Amino acid sequence: MGLFDFLKRKELNEIKLLKTQLEKYKPISNIEQEIVNKEIEIQSLIFEKTKELNTTIENKTEVLQKLQSDFEKLDITYQASLETYTRLRKDVSLFESKIDLIEFGIYEPIYDFEKSEEYRAEQKSIIEQQKSMIQLDTAAICNTRWTIDGSEAKGRASTKKFTKLILRAFNGECNALISKVKWNNINQIKERIKKSYETLNKLGESSTVYLSNEYLELKLQEIILEYEFQVKRQDEKEAMRAIQEELREEEKARREFEQAQRKAEKEEETFQKALQKARKEVEKATGELQQQLHAQILLLEQELLNAQEKKERALSMAQQTKRGHVYIISNLGSFGENVYKIGMTRRLEPIDRVRELGDASVPFQFDVHAMIYSDEARTLEAELHKAFSERKVNMMNYRKEFFNVSLAEIENKIAELGFEAEFTVLPEAMQYRETLEILENLNSIKDHKSIEEIIAEEYPGKLY
Repeated sequence: MGLFDFLKRKELNEIKLLKTQLEKYKPISNIEQEIVNKEIEIQSLIFEKTKELNTTIENKTEVLQKLQSDFEKLDITYQASLETYTRLRKDVSLFESKIDLIEFGIYEPIYDFEKSEEYRAEQKSIIEQQKSMIQLDTAAICNTRWTIDGSEAKGRASTKKFTKLILRAFNGECNALISKVKWNNINQIKERIKKSYETLNKLGESSTVYLSNEYLELKLQEIILEYEFQVKRQDEKEAMRAIQEELREEEKARREFEQAQRKAEKEEETFQKALQKARKEVEKATGELQQQLHAQILLLEQELLNAQEKKERALSMAQQTKRGHVYIISNLGSFGENVYKIGMTRRLEPIDRVRELGDASVPFQFDVHAMIYSDEARTLEAELHKAFSERKVNMMNYRKEFFNVSLAEIENKIAELGFEAEFTVLPEAMQYRETLEILENLNSIKDHKSIEEIIAEEYPGKLY
């Protein structure tokens, strides 16, 4: 073998070796190409998806914007409808009689006259001002000089008729409303007058005729005075009833004092005669009879002293109007817990006054928690009322003496004022508690017995 053949074979071997190596690394080359291909595919997919997503977002944005626009239009329509409903509801409410008409608020007094006659005098003055405005043509005003068929005189006559018609309608409406004023509709009536004023002025727009605001204000003042006059007159009636009640109470007390005084004087006279007789007899008596007469004399002297004290007490209470009893009473069945009546009576037997209060006006009898005798009973009562003025059950009538307060607070206040009193904390409330028990038993009984039969069986002697 020559050198040439040797070299050729060597090259062939190297070529084979290279082919073997190429075959060995061929998969790696394919993977790299595959990676490149996949990257291209992914980029293409991302591009397509991004394009689709952008398109979707744009579509959704358009839909959202449309929905937002529709919502805004709907909200505007709703607000307008709500305003219309509120206005119409208020207009309708002007002609309804409702005690709980909240939108018109609570009336606040404007005038503060002491007597009802002063309200009437002021009201007459307001009416005179209205008449003056009508005469001066300032109640209803027309700012346009109208002509009819070229005549200003005919225009003025037509305008005068129209203003007269407007005034007659407004005055008639106001007079009708004033006659309907009550404690619970004053603000409602005022709104109706304003509504009538606005309506008539709209009717007069075509003729440039309108009611003046000053005339409206005079009408509102007139109706306010009418309302406050009625309130003041009612207060005066209640004050008069309270005075009459106090006079009746004083008259009952006076009769009791006179009766007690006459009874005490009669007892005094009887005991004096018996004492004189016993003293004469003791001078003649001896032994055991004399001892018995001495004992009888001592007893008669004590009875005479008691009769004299009763007479003096009745005379003293009749002469001094400040003396009396302040009572603290409750009625659990009628008013519930922590409601107490704080009153004063000058009756010789104050419990009689408590019985009278529970006779017909309430379903159950009152329970007495304290009965305080004092030479300054009126002062004590007034101080207690003042201390608990913000706790009154009836805030509109100060003559009602019921207070929503605890018994401990009343007891502490009385002690603070320097008065001594014994309190009964728990109310007996006998009839109320027995009524609850009867009702409970009635609910548990299965047969059809009447209430009278059940009471007769379970509580004999309890029917009143």
